Amino acid sequence: MRKGMAWAIASLALPSWVLGQNPAPQQPAGPPAAAAPNGPTARIALDDAIRLALQHNHALQAMRTTILQNQDLETTANLRPNPVLSWDAQFLPFFQPENFTASYIDTNAQFDMGVGYLFERGKKRQHRLQAAKDVTEQSRWQVSDNERTLAFNVAQQFIAALLAESTLDFAQQDLESFQKTVDISESRHKAGDLSEGDYLKIKLQLLQFQTDVAQAKLARVQAIAALRQLVGFESVPEQFAVAGDLQYQPVHQGLDELKAMSLRTRPDLMEARQGVIAAESQEKLAEANAKQDLTATVDYSHVNATSGLSFFFNIPLAVFNRNQGEIARTKHAITQAQELASEAAEQTISDVVDAYYALEMSDQIVQLYRGGYVDNARESRDISEYAYRHGAASLLDFLDAQRTYRANQLGYRQALATYMTALEQMRQAVGTRNLP
Repeated sequence: MRKGMAWAIASLALPSWVLGQNPAPQQPAGPPAAAAPNGPTARIALDDAIRLALQHNHALQAMRTTILQNQDLETTANLRPNPVLSWDAQFLPFFQPENFTASYIDTNAQFDMGVGYLFERGKKRQHRLQAAKDVTEQSRWQVSDNERTLAFNVAQQFIAALLAESTLDFAQQDLESFQKTVDISESRHKAGDLSEGDYLKIKLQLLQFQTDVAQAKLARVQAIAALRQLVGFESVPEQFAVAGDLQYQPVHQGLDELKAMSLRTRPDLMEARQGVIAAESQEKLAEANAKQDLTATVDYSHVNATSGLSFFFNIPLAVFNRNQGEIARTKHAITQAQELASEAAEQTISDVVDAYYALEMSDQIVQLYRGGYVDNARESRDISEYAYRHGAASLLDFLDAQRTYRANQLGYRQALATYMTALEQMRQAVGTRNLP
């Protein structure tokens, strides 16, 4: 009899794909509230959880450092070559120390000192800087995509916590209601109005209700612990709870509009498109590197009692190495980036279509429950319970109605959670949380 209840409760401990968003009309979340001793010290809403995660999640913070690292690479790319200082002393009489005289040093020894500089041609420095900036911009989109994924994971886990809270509340209410039935059955048994066998059956069912409550408490603890890891241990107290209810929020937008929106907002698609720009800047840099650089040096020399200046210029002859291999590679890299961008666009559309129809199907299931099945199951249970307590219904009829009611309630909660998850998947697929 308890398989339906046990399965729904146990599913809360599974990965967050079993979850959804909020059922029933959304109720505004108030500020975090203090709780009774030994209870949650604060409550956080979904938006607060996502905000805290974006601020404190360590994996995201680590990813954000890639932007700073790439900005530092921009500084490196924009550096000019250092001048080269050179000097030498020649024809010193180390093996004839007696010749170490001022006259010998002035007339026979030679001293040179010079400064050289590499003049980069083809605007290499400007192309290096632009290529580095394009990589930095791409890393920003990567971080945005990680933020999108983190927000989705937080929302999933938040819904898991909401479902755990709802299931626990229902299990406790169910236990309290059934305890009253057990008390009435005990009175009827003592009065001789209920057989020993039926009374024991009723009493043994109480164990399953108590077990359901214990399992629901465990599921809530596990869901809260997983959520705390996502938002950051230091951002919330150890004893906290989620604020809100399982709620139903319809989406008023067509599939074509969602597709168009996703092509404008998906961070991973923007990253892929930026990859094409970065690949093109790498090709321009490779072509600039094919230009041969000029090295110029000016030397001061003192020899034979005469001081003079010398000028040297050298430039490689591009006979064999014209950087043709790197230029060809970057051209193929552009093609690769373009193909990846096209694949990312197709994946984006596919994600939106999958999420849209999953949301539509979940919506239909929720509407079935809201169309009367929930109320019918409750009324059937109440009627059977009243009839049983007054001796007008059999034990089997009452237990069957109780089982149907519990399965219906758990199914409705699971349907709401699944719908909320589908809605979060739609937000992730489109790339924004602001859906009409």
